[in-house]
Amino acid sequence: MSEKTHPLITVVGAGISGLNVVYCLTELYGVPGENICVVGDYLPGDQSANGYSSPWAGGNFSCISPDDKNVIWYDKFTYQNLPSLTKKLLEFYKGKDEEWLGLARRPSTELWDFQPSEAKINSWSQYLDGYNVLTKDQLAKFQPKGAVFGITFKTFNFNCPVFLVNFAEFLKGKHGVSFVKDRLTHIAQAKTYANKASKKNNSKHIVFNCTGLGSKELGGVADHNLHPTRGQVVVITAPHVAENCLRWGKDYATYIIPRPGKLHELVLGGFLQVDNWNAQDTSREETEDILKRTTTLLPKIGDPGELPILKVAAGLRPSRYGGPRVEKEVKEAEKGLVVIHNYGASGYGYQCGLGMAFKAVSLAFSEQRDSKL
Repeated sequence: MSEKTHPLITVVGAGISGLNVVYCLTELYGVPGENICVVGDYLPGDQSANGYSSPWAGGNFSCISPDDKNVIWYDKFTYQNLPSLTKKLLEFYKGKDEEWLGLARRPSTELWDFQPSEAKINSWSQYLDGYNVLTKDQLAKFQPKGAVFGITFKTFNFNCPVFLVNFAEFLKGKHGVSFVKDRLTHIAQAKTYANKASKKNNSKHIVFNCTGLGSKELGGVADHNLHPTRGQVVVITAPHVAENCLRWGKDYATYIIPRPGKLHELVLGGFLQVDNWNAQDTSREETEDILKRTTTLLPKIGDPGELPILKVAAGLRPSRYGGPRVEKEVKEAEKGLVVIHNYGASGYGYQCGLGMAFKAVSLAFSEQRDSKL
């Protein structure tokens, strides 16, 4: 692709989905960063209870994602490409390590109260480092009783608020991508944002919509399949716990997720509350329930009444009925506006985000017919 053929690109949304798209554009497709502008209500380093979910994520590669064949592929692509992303960022941040970066490896144990699908099990066995299926005797050691399937493997852990900032600074510092803090009310407005450093040597302009829950009300999108899935977590400091432990039930999720970094934070959760928009408030009852479940699952955490709690927080996962939307849409009414939608990953945006982003960027540079909502 010659320089003259590179389009101008606006990425709407500066969470993990938007940053992954910019990474794929620059590092995997060779698009000059000077042609790319990221615009969002919130930028890395900001926090918002309702509008910016990425900093609130527990942040690991887990096996929570659904059985959809596309999502299975997104997971695999992300897991296999996170080592390369880590290497590129550490080459840029000379002298820094994974703990500082906010993306490091940790062991993980995951348990289910039901049998996962064969499609998922077969996929995991092909690419997860250190993949091992637990025996019945091993499962029986976990409390409460009732786990019917479990695995161990080596996963990736994110310190989400730290990693988002470092990821964005890499994209700005290495590639010259611009970031603009602004609120859009209609997706067509995205074409008015461009990197001021761009040479503007062509008229083609592509917009990536990575607005998460914002796409529910964003003009020109208005995807009412979107809905929040509220979560609440308790963050403690626990230098003695450096392992993930997660348990999935039919109506609950319990997770223990260590964050890289010198603070030795441990994220304890949680809840999967569909259509609950309340991220401003946290519940003492839910906090006590989280502490009881997590310390039962992994007793080495400590006495739930004596844990050093740093904060209790709630957030809204950008969930979508029908699964994530990764589609190309040509809006003729807006003079041929080309929009690539990339949103709706719910609580698995960090673990499948690179795969979704690569698919989205591939659609942008293909002649594939657009897909209407």
